Amino acid sequence: MKIAIASDFHLGYDRFREDAFKQAEEALEAASKVADAIIIPGDVFDMRVPKPDVLAEAINLFRNLSKKDWKARVIEVKAANRAYTSVPVIAIPGTHERRAQGAENPVNLLGLAGLLVDVSDGYAVIEKGSEKAMVFGIGGVAEERFLDTITGLNPKPMPGHFSIFMFHQSAYELLPFSDDFIHLDQLPVGFDLYVNGHIHNRVEKKVHGKNFLIPGSTVLTQLKDGEQEGKGFFVFDTSTGMYEFHKITSRRFVVAKLHADGKSADELGAEIRRAIDAAVGSKGDVPIVRVEVDGSLKKGVRSIDVDFQGIAKEYQGNALVEIVKPGMESIETNTDVEALRKGSLENMSVKDYGLGIFVEKLKASKYSLDISPSELFELLSEDASKDKVLKKALEQLFSS
Repeated sequence: MKIAIASDFHLGYDRFREDAFKQAEEALEAASKVADAIIIPGDVFDMRVPKPDVLAEAINLFRNLSKKDWKARVIEVKAANRAYTSVPVIAIPGTHERRAQGAENPVNLLGLAGLLVDVSDGYAVIEKGSEKAMVFGIGGVAEERFLDTITGLNPKPMPGHFSIFMFHQSAYELLPFSDDFIHLDQLPVGFDLYVNGHIHNRVEKKVHGKNFLIPGSTVLTQLKDGEQEGKGFFVFDTSTGMYEFHKITSRRFVVAKLHADGKSADELGAEIRRAIDAAVGSKGDVPIVRVEVDGSLKKGVRSIDVDFQGIAKEYQGNALVEIVKPGMESIETNTDVEALRKGSLENMSVKDYGLGIFVEKLKASKYSLDISPSELFELLSEDASKDKVLKKALEQLFSS
């Protein structure tokens, strides 16, 4: 049985909304042609409460999949939510879809509509002829709760089935930022394949002697070095244990690293333009070009003497340019690109970085209320009216 692994579509992503939709569509369409089933480890959407037109886009994407003549089918589901389809498209919600406990998330809504199978906190069995595969899924949860969640659910491989463990979390070996992040050797043992989302660049490792795969996002998001590689999805063959990465059409992303050492404003400006021209080339597309400049300019010359914003605007229509100024944290971009989501580590989103700081600050203050720091963070960042959210947060805070 061939199983496609595609993740982190981020439908509705404001910065590159059209890219997000087109590239998710291409990934799902291509995967459905070469695989018997598709599994999606989270972040189908970019927000907890997608706008109606974003939901409509997602419904159309997954409805098209449900119309295909699948040779495999889902024959058994035991999870937190009931399944309403046998189409072998299996997903879990990610961190961008995570909501306060008890609230519906948009991936679950697609499951209720019979467009996919949500295997949160449980499993589904896929059958194709005499072959059977089991996918156990845990949707994105607060990092400090993930190990307890694993312990509580006690996931186990299913005898006679190719068993897959699918989740959506940070991993300490990939993001050594917080002690709350799971260590890969803490994942449940005995599974034939481990699949994660959340990380936006491709990862291929081993866990408990078995393959551990992260396909990366299908759309550019954080604009970091790791995202210069092509976007796409994995296809894993359960009979041979072999897998391959299938690339999709995605916007080119080029990082140019320059040194300002001893240069005048005009010299640095000219070097930046040459780097952008080289990145744009003659391909006829509109790439994203990130120019990183470090070092110190010629004595007496300040970074504000270089018209970074003006240079970026010169390339409107030919490239989406952002320039990181020397010795500065601020970022200049042309009007087509928003300010970057900045994190302290490669592959970490600003949300995860902010959550980490929030949790550490509460721990330092000896926070000891019933609601976990991560759940409080999610509650306070819910997409709803401030009064309603604050009221609910205060009720949780003082319920004890």
